[in-house]
Amino acid sequence: MSQDEGGSEGLYLCLISVHGLIRGERLELGRDSDTGGQIKYVLELARALGEQPGVARVELLTRLIRDPKVDEEYAQPLEMISERTAIVRIEAGPEGYLPKEVLWDHLDGYVDNVINYFQRQERRPDLIHSHYADAGYVGSRLSHVLALPLIHTGHSLGRVKRRRLLASGLNAQTIEERYNMARRINAEELTLSSAERVITSTRQEIEEQYELYDYYQPKQMQVIPPGTDLSQFHPPQGNEWQTEIGSEIARFLRVSEKPIILALSRPDARKNIAALVTAFGEDPELQESANLVIIAGNRDDIRDLDNGSQEVLTEILQLIDRYDLYGRIAYPKHHSAADVPLIYRLTAASGGVFVNPALTEPFGLTLIEAAASGLPIVATEDGGPTDILENCNNGVLINPLDIDDIRRGIKQVLMDWEGWQKRAISGLEGVREFYAWSSHAQHYLDMVRPIIKKTVQPLERTSTTRRALLYADRAIFTDLDQNLLAEPDALQDLIQVLRDNRKCSAFGIATGRRLDSALAVMRQNNIPEPDVLITSDGTAIHYAPKLTEDTAWTRHIEKQWTPRVISRLLDGLPGLTRQPKIEQSRFKISYYYDPEKAPCQEELVQLLHQEEQAANVILSFGQFLDVIPVRASKGLALRYMASIWGIPLEHILVAGGSGADEDMMRGNTLAVVVGNRHHEELSRLEKSDSIYFSKAHGAAGILDAINYYDFYASCRLPPQQNELSSGDR
Repeated sequence: MSQDEGGSEGLYLCLISVHGLIRGERLELGRDSDTGGQIKYVLELARALGEQPGVARVELLTRLIRDPKVDEEYAQPLEMISERTAIVRIEAGPEGYLPKEVLWDHLDGYVDNVINYFQRQERRPDLIHSHYADAGYVGSRLSHVLALPLIHTGHSLGRVKRRRLLASGLNAQTIEERYNMARRINAEELTLSSAERVITSTRQEIEEQYELYDYYQPKQMQVIPPGTDLSQFHPPQGNEWQTEIGSEIARFLRVSEKPIILALSRPDARKNIAALVTAFGEDPELQESANLVIIAGNRDDIRDLDNGSQEVLTEILQLIDRYDLYGRIAYPKHHSAADVPLIYRLTAASGGVFVNPALTEPFGLTLIEAAASGLPIVATEDGGPTDILENCNNGVLINPLDIDDIRRGIKQVLMDWEGWQKRAISGLEGVREFYAWSSHAQHYLDMVRPIIKKTVQPLERTSTTRRALLYADRAIFTDLDQNLLAEPDALQDLIQVLRDNRKCSAFGIATGRRLDSALAVMRQNNIPEPDVLITSDGTAIHYAPKLTEDTAWTRHIEKQWTPRVISRLLDGLPGLTRQPKIEQSRFKISYYYDPEKAPCQEELVQLLHQEEQAANVILSFGQFLDVIPVRASKGLALRYMASIWGIPLEHILVAGGSGADEDMMRGNTLAVVVGNRHHEELSRLEKSDSIYFSKAHGAAGILDAINYYDFYASCRLPPQQNELSSGDR
């Protein structure tokens, strides 16, 4: 019989993390994909819980491994890592080390071995806390057999990872064969149906990731951010400039004593570093008052990096040159992991500010590290930073797509010394209260004690059904400007319909705008981030929830694309005027088109063919002309996405209103032309029996088409199908 902390024994907590290599010291982080951040998280959590008053025993259960390829420590059944905390290794399947994807067949044996282990103990645990899908399966089974409360932390989710894998170029069949994704997602659904609480890092994780699951129960979710190592991240000590990284940064700067504006991230377009450089470059007052330091990965030669990193760093260097920022900006080529805390402290010692202008930021660990270093922050108003700023009150949120707002945020922090000091102190206090491992453990115990003592009512679960299919079997794709923005009132009704059917149907936007421009318009009009975002007329594809770029599509369309030759042929032609740089991209050359002066669309195509240039020439609204790779278009991007996601074209509803949308609507897709269409450009479609012409404008036209096609009919599952009854728990 277990006793709570009021008894003589104290709490007995059991954490389960099945895969990877786990030991108390000398973690082999990064050895493989299974030995990463989760391993460190669960070990730190076990240690922190073991140090809390009222906790008698913490056990971290993992898999016992006997394999000459790994250290013999992983074959020890018991490893004490503190007085009250131990790692317990239990056999599962073969003795050798196995990746998590092939452990599924051995998990039932692991469950039985864990039960045998518990039966040999003087008492059973007070609760089980599973980590990741495989441990979730184990924890669910143990919870059902032993009637123990289950707490779960997902770390990453199968439905989200599947999207990232699709974006990398893998098809659905390969993903299933290589990653056992169906078993993983089923295990996650089982865990959600069994757990008393699910711990997440941010509210956004709940709203944008767990909501994809059938057994999603919002009341089940609890935000408790992971802890931060305060022995590593702390305020400056006064010797930061005398370090190797301090000297490396100083060599770039004409006046190194100025406050530092720091950005630290991977060279990824989603991190939006170029916008920060632009904000700095366009503001003489900022340049006079501060230096900008960009820490963007490591490189020997930019040309050796992947295409995405090359683009980001090349753009940064071009902006430095355009605004003549030499002597006012540092961009070192190399830094080590050990340098990162020093860089934060160096910035704090200068009276500077840490800036995270990312387009999307699910958590924001760098913001917590900066706050723990006594450094105020300026951060994107997306995702995790909103939680961090609410807890730490040590900075300001900015719109990352608005250069003026980025400047405003930096100046608000940097130009107010009294406010800077208050923010620095508030950040330190907030990190200690919300983001130290000790505070994490306290919040954790505050959550689980009522569950263990049964002084809180069991979770009331709403009636829930499972989908017939694991993945969305249909999708709606629409243009942005012509379709979603024409009828604001109808737009909100459409958004609600899309949310109501999100679990069985994907939502995509296909636009001629660049990614940053599309995101800005979406935010201005409160349009939620779609599952798939096709931008720049089909030359870029990004997937939610982290705007993951489909790099396989990029590799596909870059073949036979020669933008310099095309620009040489078209620049200077009568009636063609280059659009601003913000509308140009790597795979899109955009012009304003004057039909009174310019050659017609067919003549421009013929001109390119005469010079052996294969490209798509797209005319929209009679005044915008885009030239893109021959392998790219909205329609081709949509069909590519449908193929790798395994969604039949007959299950995709496409809404369009201009010539740029035509190839999306031709063929086997269900299609609607909205009432406010550009009549001349889409007149050729009027003879097609397979295209519905709505009289309603914009979003109202899409709602009209949803009813016309009875599009969501097969999403309505019978109430009794796979219903979760109280007896199943």
